[in-house]
Amino acid sequence: MSWVTVIWAMVASACLTLAAVHFPVWLKDRAAWPSLFFALLAAANAGLAFCELGMMHAQTPADYAAALRAGHVAVWLLTVSLFGFVRSYFKAGRPWLGWLVVGMRTVSLVPNYLTGVALNYTQIATLQAIPFLGESVSLPVGTANPWMLLGQVANCLLVVFIADAALSAWRRGERAKALSIGGSAVLFALAGIGQAVLIFWGAAKMPITISVFSLGVVLAMAYQLSRNVLNAARLVQDLRESEERMTLAAEAAHLGIWVRDMALGTFWASPRARALFDLSATEAVDLDRLLRKVHPDDRQAIGQTLSSPVPGADRYNAEFRVLEPDGGVRWLSVQGRFEFEEGRPRRTRGACSDITGRKEREQEMLRLRHEIAHAGRVSVMGQLAAALAHEINQPLGAILRNAEAASILLQAPQPDVEELRAIVEDILGDDRRAGAVIDRMRSMLRRHDIDMQPLSVDDLLGEVKALVRPDAAARHVRLAVQVEEALPGVRGDRVHLQQVLLNLISNGMDAIDESGGKVRDVVVTGKLRDARWVEIAVCDSGPGIPADRVEQVFDSFFTTKLAGMGMGLSISRSLIEAHGGRLWAESRQPDTPGACLRFTLPVAAKADNRS
Repeated sequence: MSWVTVIWAMVASACLTLAAVHFPVWLKDRAAWPSLFFALLAAANAGLAFCELGMMHAQTPADYAAALRAGHVAVWLLTVSLFGFVRSYFKAGRPWLGWLVVGMRTVSLVPNYLTGVALNYTQIATLQAIPFLGESVSLPVGTANPWMLLGQVANCLLVVFIADAALSAWRRGERAKALSIGGSAVLFALAGIGQAVLIFWGAAKMPITISVFSLGVVLAMAYQLSRNVLNAARLVQDLRESEERMTLAAEAAHLGIWVRDMALGTFWASPRARALFDLSATEAVDLDRLLRKVHPDDRQAIGQTLSSPVPGADRYNAEFRVLEPDGGVRWLSVQGRFEFEEGRPRRTRGACSDITGRKEREQEMLRLRHEIAHAGRVSVMGQLAAALAHEINQPLGAILRNAEAASILLQAPQPDVEELRAIVEDILGDDRRAGAVIDRMRSMLRRHDIDMQPLSVDDLLGEVKALVRPDAAARHVRLAVQVEEALPGVRGDRVHLQQVLLNLISNGMDAIDESGGKVRDVVVTGKLRDARWVEIAVCDSGPGIPADRVEQVFDSFFTTKLAGMGMGLSISRSLIEAHGGRLWAESRQPDTPGACLRFTLPVAAKADNRS
C-alpha cells in the first residue's frame, strides 16, 4: 500500500472516529451545538480526504473532474460546519459575515456543476503524472475557470470571520480557546487557501492536500472539546461531592430539600422532606400531593407561595401546619427561591424543617406573658384599690342616705310620691355608678387573649381616666385628656390597651411623686399620626428620662423604683407590638420638664368605624 493511500486513509479514519465520538453527545444533549457542528466538520473533512485521494489516483480527466466536483461539496459542508462551530462555541463573530460566506459557498456550487467540468476548470485536457511521497499521482492540465474566484473570496472571508470571533473571545479572557481553535483555524485555512490558489492558477505543481491542513483544525477543536469533557467530568464529580456535603449538612440540620421543575412538572424530594410530609420513599411527589398534606386553613396561602413568585422577589419563606395520620398537627417552616428563564419562573428549590417544638415554646411564652400581664393588672389594681374603694363608698353612702330619707317620708300619713320617685331615681343612679366601677375592676382583673375590635379613642381614654381619677386626686395630680376632633377609631383589645394606659399613667404619677415638683400634671393626648396610624401619648411633669436610658427602660426587670418589678414597660411594649404598633419614650422639650411615652395603633377600617 502506498504512503498516499495510508496517510489520506488515516486522515479520513481519524476524522470519522472523532465524528462518531461527538455526534452522540449532541444526540443526548440537544443544547450541545458545538459537538454537532464538530461532528459534521470532521465528517466533511473525511469526505474531502477521500475526494483528494480519488483525484490523486484518477486515471482519466473525467475521473479527476468527478472527484473535484464532489470535493467542493465537502468544502461547502466544511465551511457551514466551521461557521456553526465558531458561532456556537465562541458565542462571537459577526453573523452577517458568516452568512455571507455560507451564501457565497452555496452559490459557488452552481458553476461547480453547470460551468466547465468543475468550479476550478472549464476543461481538463489531460492528466500529468508527478512523483509524490514515493509514488506517482495525477495532476490536471486544463483551462482555469474564473468562477473559482467566488469560492476563493468566500474562503478569505471565512478566515476574517474566524479571526474576528477569536479576537472577541480573547478580549473576554478566553485566551486558550482563541489561540488553540481560532489561531489554528486561521493558520491552516490560510495554508489551504494559499495552496489552492497556487495549484489552480498554475503556479505550483502538486496534488491538493487541503484535508491534511484541515486535520490540524479538527485536532485543535477535538483537543479543546476533550478538555471541556474532562472539565465537565470534574464538575460532575465536584457537584456530586458538593451534593454529598449538602445532604450531610441538611441531615445534620434536620432539613428536607426539594426541587420542582415548574415547566416539566417534575418534583424531587429528599428522604427527610418525604418524612416531614409523611410520604413513602417510592410515592410519586407533586405539588397537589404535598398540598393535600397541609392543614386546610393554610393550604391556599402556601399553595400560592410555592406556585406564584411575588413580583420583584425570587425568595420565599412561610410557616404552615401539616396533618399527621393520627389527627395531630405538625408545624413546618419552608424557605427557598425561584429560578427564572426569560422572565418566567422555571424551577423552585426549597428547604423545610420541623418547627413544632419552637411553636410550642412560643405558645408557652405567650401564655406566660399573659400570666405576667395579668399579674401586672392585679398589681396596678391593688395600687388603685384604696382610691376606688372611696369612689364606691361615695355612691353607697348616697344610696344609704336616700334610703333613710325615703323611710322617713314613708312614715308620713300622706307620703310625697314625687319626692319618693326622685329618691328612687337617685338610688338607681348611684347603684349604676357603683356597678360601673366594679365592672371596670372585674374586666381589668379578668385573664383573656387579645381580642382585636374597633375602638373609639375618646371612649377608651375616658374609661381609663375614670379608673385613674381617684388615685390622681389622692396624689394631687391633675389628669387631662385631649383628643383631636373627628379622630378615627383604632383596632385593638380594650382591656390590654387599658392596662398599657394604666401602666403609663401610673408610671407618670410615680415620677411626679419622686421629683417633688410643684407642677403635677399628666396629659394624655390622642392624634392622627398619618392615614394609617393613631398616636397616643402620656406626658408627665416628672424629672424626665436620661438620654442613655431611653431604651433601657423597656428592658425586662429594669426599674428605678424601690418596690418596682421592672416589667410594666416591657409588657406594655409587647402588648403594643402585638397590636402591630410601636411604643417608645422621649424626654419633653428642654424648657418643659418630664417625659412622654408614645405609642401607635392601626386605624380601623372604614367598615369597622361604621360598625
